[in-house]
Amino acid sequence: MFGAQEEYAAPAGIFFCALENDARLRPAIFCAQLFLRAVPNYNQIVLKLEPHSRFLLASLHTAAAFWVTSCVAPLGPGYTIEKQQIHVQFVPVPSPRIRIEANYQLKNNGNQPLSDLEIRLPVRRRFHYGEPRATWDGAALAIANSADNPRNSLASFSQAWAVSARRTLHVSYEFAPAEPGETALGFAEDAFFLPAQGWSPELLPARGGFATGGVPPKKWELSARVPEGFLIHMSGVQAKTSRKGGEWTVRATQGEKDQHPFLIAGRFTSAQIGTGNEKVFLWTRKPQNVASLRPVSDALVRTIQVYDSEFGNRSKESFLTWIVECPVAAGCFTSSNAPMVRLLEEEGEGKEPTSAEMASLDTMVVDLSGGTPKLAAAVAPSLASSWLGYAQNPGFYVQEPPLSAFPAFAASIGKEAAEGADMRSETIRRVLRLIPEKTAAHHPEDRTVLRAKSFLFFYALQDRYGREVFRRAVRHMLYARRERGLELSDLIAAFEQETQQNVAEFVRLWMKRPGVPDEFRARYGETAATAQPSKETKP
Repeated sequence: MFGAQEEYAAPAGIFFCALENDARLRPAIFCAQLFLRAVPNYNQIVLKLEPHSRFLLASLHTAAAFWVTSCVAPLGPGYTIEKQQIHVQFVPVPSPRIRIEANYQLKNNGNQPLSDLEIRLPVRRRFHYGEPRATWDGAALAIANSADNPRNSLASFSQAWAVSARRTLHVSYEFAPAEPGETALGFAEDAFFLPAQGWSPELLPARGGFATGGVPPKKWELSARVPEGFLIHMSGVQAKTSRKGGEWTVRATQGEKDQHPFLIAGRFTSAQIGTGNEKVFLWTRKPQNVASLRPVSDALVRTIQVYDSEFGNRSKESFLTWIVECPVAAGCFTSSNAPMVRLLEEEGEGKEPTSAEMASLDTMVVDLSGGTPKLAAAVAPSLASSWLGYAQNPGFYVQEPPLSAFPAFAASIGKEAAEGADMRSETIRRVLRLIPEKTAAHHPEDRTVLRAKSFLFFYALQDRYGREVFRRAVRHMLYARRERGLELSDLIAAFEQETQQNVAEFVRLWMKRPGVPDEFRARYGETAATAQPSKETKP
């Protein structure tokens, strides 16, 4: 029998997640996805089915899976990546460079010859590099911008790539540090990193109806060549390390869970500041006094544990987190604090909090120029994305209100764990000041007010239904919509599943009427000497 989470996630979540990475199955999956789009509340419908109906639906899924997997004849143009290797070499002098070499062994397994191959290369505003080079079976291959999509590049063949023929593709380019004033990735002579997105070439499916291709093999190799003495942390499972000519070469096998490879290396000093099951490694350019880091360590562990409790463990295999000092702070981060994150800042602060950003699911880069005393609270907003983003639920960052406020709310939970429970009431009261007490009934609320109101909406859910119900409902929603889009209806369905109540009416009360309910303002407003939580707010 399915457990509660599995039962909630079953139809649209598990079935297609298990199949969609196989390029051969995409035509059939496409048809099934059309059905799901036609029935937008499919997950909610399944939640309300009787047990015997769910069994019937499960049987239909099993039959569909058998039908899909038995259909192996190509229905359109396509190819497979039989072997893939990506090699990174860091060259520190005379000026630092990062060389990327990607090799692919490909087979045309479609139903027609191919005349070109579409490739997605790194975005130049994030990565500073010259013209890429490519070869096709050793012969130079020209790369030009795609007319259909300027974001992509097109490699055209001098002779058609015949059906069943195998070919070897080689792509290379070299990253240089960001110039002054640029927002591109920065790195130094003694440290660099490549985040888990955008730095490696991405082969795209063939063009045409029922096209396939671009899916990496189940296992492939990522290797890194760095100066001897560098610490290195990379995705995958380390397979082999060798030393030659004052350099280390480290090879790691990438699997299906390593869809976004990353690499960070440098002459760092490592200090373990986590305790118990949660281990946190702090990599800094200069040695740290481990004893003085104990308060930071304890606060970070509390933050990680509360995220695990609220959103589920990031990974069943690992409880490790790396916090790494930026090689060059100016080129470390992709953006400044978003407006939502600013909801967490105290009024009148003299400076911005320590900058931080996730480089991978388990690794964060931070600017330590301001020291480490407030490190745990400063990294909480970015650390939250390790549970919500990075292929977990990236849709959380492109949502409409109120879901658009969920990342900021998640960050506030982390800051509360790091700095104390009083942060909750202080944060609510501060954000309440942004919402007028009296507004016209039919006057649209401005963006700042709507942002603040959406943020407080999640506290109201906690108060209304209790911390434990809130925790279970959110975890169910995250699990059910893992790696897929999210809508407000998913949140409502999850809470109604847990409470057996009409949660949609509560949502309308909060989001459709101007201002916030009087009861909520009375509980947390300035006139309340102390915010006394109701019985429902207790964990």
